[in-house]
Amino acid sequence: MSAVLLAIGGENGAALTGSNTTYVIIAAAIALLALGFAAGLVKAVLATDKGTQKMQDIAGAVQEGASAYLNRQFKALAVLVVIAVGLLWLLPADGGNSIRFGRSAFFIVGALFSGFIGWAGMSLATRANLRVAAAARVAEGGRETAMQIAFRTGGVVGFLTVGLGLFGAALVVLLYKGDAPTVLEGFGFGAALLAMFMRVGGGIFTKAADVGADLVGKIEKGIPEDDPRNAATIADNVGDNVGDCAGMAADLFESYAVTLVAALILGSATFGNQGLVFPLIVPALGVLTAIVGVFITRLRKSDKSGMTAINRAFYISAAIAAVLCGAAAYAYLPSSFSGLATKDADILAHSGDPRLFAIGAVVIGIVLAAIIQALTGYFTETSRKPVRDIGKAALTGPATVVLAGISVGLESAVYTAIVIGAAVFGAYLLGGGVLLLSLFAVALAGCGLLTTVGVIVAMDTFGPISDNAQGIAEMSGDIDEKGARTLTDLDAVGNTTKAITKGIAIATAVLAATALFGAFTAIMRTALEKSGADAVSTAAKLDEYILKTLNVSDPRNLVGLIVGAAVVFLFSGLAINAVSRSAMAVVFEVRRQFRDFPGIMDGTQRPEYGKVVDICTRDAQRELITPGLLAVMAPVAVGFGLGVGALGAYLAGAIATGTLMAVFLANSGGAWDNAKKMVEDGAYGGKGSPAHEATIIGDTVGDPFKDTAGPAINPLIKVMNLVALLIAPAIVLFTLGNDMNTGVRIAIAAAAAAVIFVAVLISKRRPNAVDAAEETNGSEAHEKVNA
Repeated sequence: MSAVLLAIGGENGAALTGSNTTYVIIAAAIALLALGFAAGLVKAVLATDKGTQKMQDIAGAVQEGASAYLNRQFKALAVLVVIAVGLLWLLPADGGNSIRFGRSAFFIVGALFSGFIGWAGMSLATRANLRVAAAARVAEGGRETAMQIAFRTGGVVGFLTVGLGLFGAALVVLLYKGDAPTVLEGFGFGAALLAMFMRVGGGIFTKAADVGADLVGKIEKGIPEDDPRNAATIADNVGDNVGDCAGMAADLFESYAVTLVAALILGSATFGNQGLVFPLIVPALGVLTAIVGVFITRLRKSDKSGMTAINRAFYISAAIAAVLCGAAAYAYLPSSFSGLATKDADILAHSGDPRLFAIGAVVIGIVLAAIIQALTGYFTETSRKPVRDIGKAALTGPATVVLAGISVGLESAVYTAIVIGAAVFGAYLLGGGVLLLSLFAVALAGCGLLTTVGVIVAMDTFGPISDNAQGIAEMSGDIDEKGARTLTDLDAVGNTTKAITKGIAIATAVLAATALFGAFTAIMRTALEKSGADAVSTAAKLDEYILKTLNVSDPRNLVGLIVGAAVVFLFSGLAINAVSRSAMAVVFEVRRQFRDFPGIMDGTQRPEYGKVVDICTRDAQRELITPGLLAVMAPVAVGFGLGVGALGAYLAGAIATGTLMAVFLANSGGAWDNAKKMVEDGAYGGKGSPAHEATIIGDTVGDPFKDTAGPAINPLIKVMNLVALLIAPAIVLFTLGNDMNTGVRIAIAAAAAAVIFVAVLISKRRPNAVDAAEETNGSEAHEKVNA
């Protein structure tokens, strides 16, 4: 992004006026206010009852396992961050070494913030889960209290996300002013890169443990989901925290950061200083509405379920955000485009009202979040027809359950994609034919969506906390039937909220990627202008060259488009296969313990929980490398190998396919999970029935869909966009250079492709648990597999 339009620097934003600086400082102060509320909620949550000693012992084991996993992951990722900083320093930046230093430094800041939010979410969730379980034991008001503890714990993570995201962006603007967009690319890239690795690694851990626990415990042994006799139960509960809490918290933070980065870059290019400040004002107001949303989320006795209370608070906070953003636009922006600080003649000549333009764009983002909330809820809630149809399919066996779930996922992806596309097109129309203005409208729509992020993150963290609480209660046995019913209901609500947050996260990815794709075109233009080539010596020739370069009928660009779509499939396949391989090892280990320690089933012997935690930790760390290398190296291979036009087409293919794939995986998995919950509640024969076994199979298939591959596509899209933006100027330089440059360009592409090939080959040739057993035990392994 270092070259995004000459207008970004210089006359448009060399310095902020006194009033603009004040607004940025106020935004930073509001960000700190969010952090203060987070601290207050932590104190309130930790002050609640911790339950029985047995509950505390189980929760302590989960805390220990989650902390050990994250510590090991952070050590591995620290090496990656150092390497990335070195490579980032080598890339040129307008403004010289001071700007390159700032970009690299804030890359580290973005990575640290992303990692901290993931760690904080995990740390508090592992302490809140037993408090939710303890609250559910209370005879009167248990449901309401348990719901409040779980949601307010999520609120802590929500406040940390909006607080650190807004504070980081405001700090960059205060320090670097007109050069802030260049430095912000480092901040967004650091957050996105770390989040992707945390999302993939955490997803592999949690679903390997979950799948292994279900296949042996529920299917083979016929024991409950969180039965303490199952050696994988502790690993399963650990996985909920390192995947759904730490991984998803980091993911949503990078969504917040990258969307804000895109808005600030395009805002500076279109509105000048006002465009650098207004995108900070909108999420600052979002912080205030997040505070309102979290504190008004209260379960009333008349509410049918926790989802009713969450929906009510979400829609109220979204409406408040729309009103506040409208008031801010009228108070801050001028009444005509001629009053803006930009030097762009097309924008200055625009006949509209920038205040109405900004309000329209922000409202589109808020409405988009609300529609996705309702749409995802329809396809994943237990009371809705899609999930009930999957439950009915269980009467005819697991095959029809799988087919019904895939159908729901595919259908929901179409509607969600249409809604997101409509939002992007609606924002585009606000530009009135000025492309740069239309792209800023898309970015502002993303900012509008950000106003709901605080509540969205709270909703997401609520899910794994409720799941863990149910597990702790069941493993301890210290809960009555009414309390167990409360926790089961909260867990079902949590499955829906997790699906909703995944849908909204992918919507932010599309809005940010669309805005960044526009920045990619702007980078091309600036790089071509600086190249001095005869082919782009005049403005007319430059426009003609760009149109020709991005023409999708060019076979190179068509190949780039296909490769971009294919990378999403390969990435998803690698993630799901990693879960499958690790789950095999978990199954073998749990079976071994049941075979070697017969006292486990009658309770006279304790399972070796740590063995399964070690397996999941080892496999997650090993398996996340290949998808990560694919995300970083594929844009390099396509860009340097096929050219900058093919790289643009590559991004378009990845965005389109990634949107559909992510929603399909998330919603089908969520629907399968809640269909299982519905049967466990007594429908179609209840627990232990053939229908129950069929829905367990469906849920097992859906686990890596909804919690590993699906949500990981979100950071994948943005990492690839940011890598493309960083390397685009170099690709233009090599493309217009001499024959020696052509050789270097091809060598870079070949090296990147070779890295991907070797990484995938190593991943595919890595033996699974069945292979290892066959090598050591020969034909005996087949008997164990079929035992």
